[in-house]
Amino acid sequence: GEPRYVVLMIFSVLLNYGFGRLVEKFGKKRWLLALCVTLNLLILGYFKYYNFLAEVLNPLLRGFDIALPAIQVTLPIGISFYTFQLLSYVVDVYRKEVAAQPAYWKLLLYCSLFHQCIAGPIVRYQTVAAEIDDRKVTLTDLTNGIRRFSIGLAKKAILANGCASVADTLLANTQSATTAGLWLGMLFYMLQIYLDFSAYSDMAIGMGQVGFHYLENFNYPYSSVSVQDFWRRWHISLSSFFRDYVYIPLGGSRGGDLLTVRNMFIVWALTGIWHGASWNYILWGLYFFVFLVLERFVLKKVLERLPRAVGWIYAMLVVYFGWVLFKFENMAELGNVLSGMFGFGHMAGNLSTLYTLLNNIFLLIISIIAVFPIGKNLRMAAYYYENKRKKVPTLLYYLDAVTPVILILLSLLALVGDSYNPFLYFQF
Repeated sequence: GEPRYVVLMIFSVLLNYGFGRLVEKFGKKRWLLALCVTLNLLILGYFKYYNFLAEVLNPLLRGFDIALPAIQVTLPIGISFYTFQLLSYVVDVYRKEVAAQPAYWKLLLYCSLFHQCIAGPIVRYQTVAAEIDDRKVTLTDLTNGIRRFSIGLAKKAILANGCASVADTLLANTQSATTAGLWLGMLFYMLQIYLDFSAYSDMAIGMGQVGFHYLENFNYPYSSVSVQDFWRRWHISLSSFFRDYVYIPLGGSRGGDLLTVRNMFIVWALTGIWHGASWNYILWGLYFFVFLVLERFVLKKVLERLPRAVGWIYAMLVVYFGWVLFKFENMAELGNVLSGMFGFGHMAGNLSTLYTLLNNIFLLIISIIAVFPIGKNLRMAAYYYENKRKKVPTLLYYLDAVTPVILILLSLLALVGDSYNPFLYFQF
């Protein structure tokens, strides 16, 4: 779809391939690693953040008669994902955790695997290094991969797109929206963003499973009982990347409380910036930083003593308002939505909001069920029960065989019948 930027990816791989070989040859030369990181971040920074930086810096530079020119910069699809993957590769070579790849085209294969190239998960080279050279395809992997892909496709095409349509309808005009409409719209958005993003990871893991075994990227994050628990379950590949390549190298929690807070601040500011070139993403990252610091130093023991249900309600409220910050890039609109959600300057509700809820009540119920491990647990319990009785669970096997076919057919019908198919994570 954008051949010019395929050349950019090929160049980026060539750059990191060369640095990987040099780092392996000359050993732990910190300046060499620093140069590699700098060049990668300059490429990412130009394409993703140039206009944002120009907007921030130009008012400060006006007194010096200097201005960064406005340039129409197109964001190449997937640049954040493959840049982070290549950075992790060179750093792992530097740490001697993996050998440098001697064949350029194999590193290019790793970087451009279509399963996860544009929407994640962030796959580390050491996870698939052995399988680049030696892949074994088994019938179990094939069937599990097809099942996982079909679940992801249905989550995206049926549930996420359905939730997106309702959310966009309710939040289309935040000035005239009712308080109930804003709360309901954000609930559908909260469901959409999980179902959408986890669906892409499901499809990537499922397609890759025929030879490549990617690590899990989501573990039912809306089951979390704290904000820390949420970030152990949400976008695991990104959280672990910042932990292993930023937080721990900065010193982690080894330097005392003050340095720990500093390191957490840096990590969450960068996490926010990674998600997009806008102030609301930075605010979103720092919002979670505040709650994680509070949990680490104040709330942890309190949450441990409270019932899990209370912890879950607290975590979901924090995450819910986090998605409000994430959703609205315009600061004035964000302020209007937050004030409106608490009844300031907005009607409480109207018949239109009620009809929207009633028309989509089954979508809402099914989507809520889908974000919890209810289906997974029921399936596992059924297999466990039958195996314990030493009976062949024939009906369950038939259901497992038929389910992917039904899900793929329903997904195709949904995609053919509806042109609304948003790609939420394009800004990455």
